[in-house]
Amino acid sequence: MIPLRDHNPGVGTPLVVYLLIVANVLVFLFMWQMPPQRLEAFVLAFGMRPYEITRAVDIPPPSPQPVYATVFTSMFMHGGWLHLVGNMLYLWIFGNNVEDVFGHLGFLVFYLVSGVAAAVGQILVNPASQIPLIGASGAIAGVMGAYLVFFPHARIDTLIIAFYVIRLVPLSALWVLGFWILIQFLQGTAELAPGAIQGGVAWWAHIGGFVAGVLIGFLFRGRAREVARRFPAYW
Repeated sequence: MIPLRDHNPGVGTPLVVYLLIVANVLVFLFMWQMPPQRLEAFVLAFGMRPYEITRAVDIPPPSPQPVYATVFTSMFMHGGWLHLVGNMLYLWIFGNNVEDVFGHLGFLVFYLVSGVAAAVGQILVNPASQIPLIGASGAIAGVMGAYLVFFPHARIDTLIIAFYVIRLVPLSALWVLGFWILIQFLQGTAELAPGAIQGGVAWWAHIGGFVAGVLIGFLFRGRAREVARRFPAYW
């Protein structure tokens, strides 16, 4: 189930969404022109490692910034083209409407707070991990959580792939995002089982960001209704 676009026209120019996409792409291009050894050192220095946060230590290679700052720098790093494109697609689909509700500066603050909540979610589950966490998906999960609260009935064109059948189906945000967070929870819970193999996806970062987005979204739901009244196309 891959969302491709929503039928929920924005009411302004989503400047922060544009800037975040540009920033993520530029950081990605900067990283991936590095030779392998330098790239590895860069990821270790600027990715968020839970052990460094919980123990307040800087594991070599040394980082040129306080270890707590990696919570923010890690949000702009990606592990490959698919990782980057997938995250930017979701930010593009859901970000503009949420930025309409919060305003430009408010959306930027909300995005960063969601990213912090995502890091906290992963740290709580695996505080001793020395594997660097990178990617914007936790912050974007917060955007998705707020979108679900603000626009649960918005129609989203979703690519459904089942065996040999590929279809583009319009579904409500409630179904698309509800299914998405259910998958995150099931996968994250499965990895908590004794002897479970840890994969390369930070499921609990996604969950932490999404929960933060939902909670903050409820606090600002009245503002979303005000935007909807001014611009009926939202509904």
